[in-house]
Amino acid sequence: MSKTTIPEEEYAYPGSTGCPGCGANLVMRYLLKGLGERTVISIPACCWAVMPGYWPSHCLKVPLVYCAFEATGASISGIRAALDMRGERDVTVVGFAGDGGTVDIGLQALSGAAERQTDAVYVMYDNEAYMNTGIQRSGATPWGAWTTTTPVDESRGFKQEPKKNVMAIMEAHGIPYAATVSVGHPEDFVKKVRKARDVRGLRFIHALSPCPPGWRMNPMKTIEVARLAVDTRIFPLYEIDEGVLAITRRGKGKPVSEYLSLQGRFGHLTPENTAEIQKVIDARFEALEARAARKNLSPSFTQLA
Repeated sequence: MSKTTIPEEEYAYPGSTGCPGCGANLVMRYLLKGLGERTVISIPACCWAVMPGYWPSHCLKVPLVYCAFEATGASISGIRAALDMRGERDVTVVGFAGDGGTVDIGLQALSGAAERQTDAVYVMYDNEAYMNTGIQRSGATPWGAWTTTTPVDESRGFKQEPKKNVMAIMEAHGIPYAATVSVGHPEDFVKKVRKARDVRGLRFIHALSPCPPGWRMNPMKTIEVARLAVDTRIFPLYEIDEGVLAITRRGKGKPVSEYLSLQGRFGHLTPENTAEIQKVIDARFEALEARAARKNLSPSFTQLA
């Protein structure tokens, strides 16, 4: 029997108030396994702002600093500056925000932190909508998805806009490290977190986080859905290290219909809609593979040279 490379130490304890099957619980758990106890986390308004539990207790073994919805990038910059003044360079500062608080409301502060190259790790746990306030669409909600603000009816229809490419946005800032991770592949997740921990500057982790109530899925299928996202190549696993992109798990190339069919938020899609999604996903992965094969620097890094 092979030995797992995932650390046994736990820094996220039972007692979270998250929903059954919540992917964000596992994102936090694997993140802290990779970073260890010398970590400080800043959390804005999001599911994880309430999930740690009721004051004066919480389910994490590391300090938490709550901040305004739009201010995570500024918050981690301030925490980093304070720790540096105290000479505590061995503490990893983490911004931990949802997709709405990252690609929408918090993008300006995150962009500022990236431009300043704040020495911190920013984690976006991506459940593809504003789940804490009622499943409203965000910039990370994929095309075709139902949400409470993109209802499927004759007057409005499903979400018509594509999902924001946050990895491309962050890469454009010239940060030293960015990676996608999935709770369905914890060893890849922890390996990338450890790598990010040991890099200096602003590092970005994009974590897919299935949400059973928001995705209208069986909470017992969280891991299955997370793995299908990778195997259908809807959410490929890759890293951009100093401008060089490498795919860390190619996935099996399964039909996107296997992923979509497990989620009620896509239950209204026609075969033609699914075929269009398949076409887009195939083209995106082909482009990703082509870039990985070239092994050349991204434009952001060549401009710095």
